[in-house]
Parts: sequence; C-alpha cells; structure tokens
Amino acid sequence: MQTPTAKTPLALSPREMAVVHAAAFTNARPWSKAEFSSLLDSRFVFAVGDRRSFALGRVIAGEAELLTIATRPDCWRQGLGRATLQAWVAEAVTRDATEGFLEVAEDNRAARALYVAHGFAETGRRPGYYARDDGPAVDAVLMTATLRKALGAE
Repeated sequence: MQTPTAKTPLALSPREMAVVHAAAFTNARPWSKAEFSSLLDSRFVFAVGDRRSFALGRVIAGEAELLTIATRPDCWRQGLGRATLQAWVAEAVTRDATEGFLEVAEDNRAARALYVAHGFAETGRRPGYYARDDGPAVDAVLMTATLRKALGAE
C-alpha cells in the first residue's frame, strides 16, 4: 500500500470523505457530504491522502489551516496519520504557507501527540468548545507551527 504524499492525488469524493470522517470521529459530530463539498468549492482549500486517510486544509495569506484530518479506524497505528499530516504540510508549503494552525479536542491524545511530534505547539484554548454525548464538553486546543520546521519532523 502506498502511503499518502503531497504528490498523491486525492481520489475521494465529498461523500467518501464524509464516510471516512464519520468512522474516525465517533465522539464528535462528523462532517457531512455537503460540508466537504462546500469547502472543496473554495480555491483556497486543498486535500491530500487516499481512501484510508486524508487531510483537508486551506491556505490564505501565507497561513495554512488544517481543517480536518481523518484516518479510518481499521488503519490506525500504521503511520498513515503521520504520512497524511506530512503530505498536508508539504502541500501547504508549496502553496506558499509559512505558518500552520489547527485546533484539536483536548481529549484527542493521539492527535495532540502527532501534532507535537510535527512541531506544533499549544497557543491557546477555547473552553468547552467540543460537545460530548457521553460527558461534559472539552476544550479546543489551538496549535501553531512553522511549516518548514514541521517538514523535517518525524
């Protein structure tokens, strides 16, 4: 199996993206086909990955925002999240982004560790941002990174 790279064309429809997203985000509201379709209509938005793992982002004025990254649960712990994040960073840099930012749920330890390993650091919080059906809302952790440094991270 090929791992996602910035050169890997994304062969996912908005419907397929919604299916992967729903499988990956079981404790949060997954994004719909319509939401993915609407985002992809923007000239600033790009996607990298494949049917196992993808990332969606946008670059505006030299800043790249990671909108979402999702990996199918049956593909977890295989390095696909890392490869997809690296592909996202590489594509953002080709689009002249120098800084990257994202938000992640405080209770998503695996994603937070992945982002820290790629040079992202916490810069703020949105208290109680993510609702949870099985408990209290959790904070959104805001993170940023210098993308050229993140390219070298493993």
